[in-house]
Amino acid sequence: MIRDIAAPLKYCRFTVDGKTYSGTLHGNMVDLAEGDFLTGFSTLRMSYPLERIKLLPPFVPAKIWCVGRNYTGHVRELDHELPAEPLIFMKPATAIIGSGDPVRIPEWAGRVDYEGELAVVIGRKCHKVSEQDALAYTAGYSCFNDVTARDLQNSDGQWTRAKGFDTFAPFGPVILLTQSMPADAEITTRLNGKIVQRDSLGSMIFPVSRIISHISRFATLEPGDVIATGTPEGVSRVRQGDRVEVEIEGIGVLSNPFIADH
Repeated sequence: MIRDIAAPLKYCRFTVDGKTYSGTLHGNMVDLAEGDFLTGFSTLRMSYPLERIKLLPPFVPAKIWCVGRNYTGHVRELDHELPAEPLIFMKPATAIIGSGDPVRIPEWAGRVDYEGELAVVIGRKCHKVSEQDALAYTAGYSCFNDVTARDLQNSDGQWTRAKGFDTFAPFGPVILLTQSMPADAEITTRLNGKIVQRDSLGSMIFPVSRIISHISRFATLEPGDVIATGTPEGVSRVRQGDRVEVEIEGIGVLSNPFIADH
């Protein structure tokens, strides 16, 4: 197979035969790699078919930064005013799961929603950077599902519990190793195969460069931090037995079933 050597690599982590490896994804094959995307890696002359392996989260970030209300349509469907600056909150690392892993819905939590998003992965220590320089600090991009217990979010008045449940941060399946994404790249969310969200990344109220610069003004971003950049219009309830797919052009598809958490 001939590959475009100029195309950004898709870094992943996976298990096969009981062992965990780094790799790069090409179509339906995964090339074994030595090292990782932050410290450097090299591909080895060994590949596995995708159906033989189990993809893991690309890594587990120390900090997960999130942006609320960053698409105009989503702000309007929640009946809120447009924010004057990026609205920042956080999720715990214990919420991270990979593509294919189940999201567990607590029976007592009330309504739970999907929120398909673009995730930014920070590659270099970043403090008080300008918007013009911000993208130089990125390592790559991935798919993210900011699963939210909507009733709890509304009743609590703040978002930590509603968005911080174990398994409420599906992330992956790969990191596209590039410093920027095309503005016209589409993000699409499907619920049981039906399209429920679709927009272009250029529709963000605050672009990636502004978000990175904004956070870095009050907190140091470190290599391996993840920023989930907000969700487009079309969020809705997800129930036990459903499957949600978040697809971003150039990256891939993050797919997760939803099950009961007894």
